[in-house]
Amino acid sequence: MSRLIPPRTEPRILVIANQKGGVGKTTTAINLGTALAAIGEATLIVDLDPQGNASTGLGIDRAARATSSYDVLTGAAGISAAARPTAVPGLSIVPSTLDLLGFEMEVAHRADRAYRLKNAIAEFVRRQAGGELAYGYFLLDCPPSLNLLTINAMAAAHAILVPLQCEFFALEGLSQLLKTVDEVRRTLNPELAIHGIVLTMFDSRNNLSSQVVEDVRAFMGDKVYKTVIPRNVRVSEAPSYGKPVLLYDYNCAGSQAYIQLATEIIQREQALDAA
Repeated sequence: MSRLIPPRTEPRILVIANQKGGVGKTTTAINLGTALAAIGEATLIVDLDPQGNASTGLGIDRAARATSSYDVLTGAAGISAAARPTAVPGLSIVPSTLDLLGFEMEVAHRADRAYRLKNAIAEFVRRQAGGELAYGYFLLDCPPSLNLLTINAMAAAHAILVPLQCEFFALEGLSQLLKTVDEVRRTLNPELAIHGIVLTMFDSRNNLSSQVVEDVRAFMGDKVYKTVIPRNVRVSEAPSYGKPVLLYDYNCAGSQAYIQLATEIIQREQALDAA
């Protein structure tokens, strides 16, 4: 399929983060990566969650994770050595392992501890200089906490994409995350922007879901994507088969919602490129 986004000299780096678990971070990373690859934008997911759900969800067996994001962050290996192809053409992943649990202790004494990922990506891009980009997009899938792994991702990224579950405490969690983004912007990465907020696990039968959508839109305005990701059993089933839901069941409501989300993100990217 033809490329819809004009070629760049450097990849775009998006961090997918929320300190709450179970809000759809990994599902969004996997399916957004799949959609970007489908429109001709080669994408690399970097799995920064010790649980490794993005790696498992893309069919990367634990035995095939000899080189992982831990090795990239500690400087034992470069991104080229750690990246693994997936069943989706144009989509690769740097898998994670439980070794990431020791990352914070490993680099606690290092002055560059918050920039380990940024430096690794910069080195990867430097080695690509003068040739065609290996990846147009990096998607950084974070753990459900605001720890040093998430800080590394925010310090390396151009923008943050926030999955937000349609539940009672959504705005409370969002406020905490936005404070962290402001702090990272002030101290580590002044260029970090909020790309958008995607509302997930929307249940049209539940009045609370509709109220949350209304409240978040009132609070964040056009930073909230128009697309809302519905609760969908096929989305929940897909990772157990090691597939994105777009491959598992292209026609289900969840797949179609992620395609719409990818379209919105591409439109925002085109607007940035044109600015």
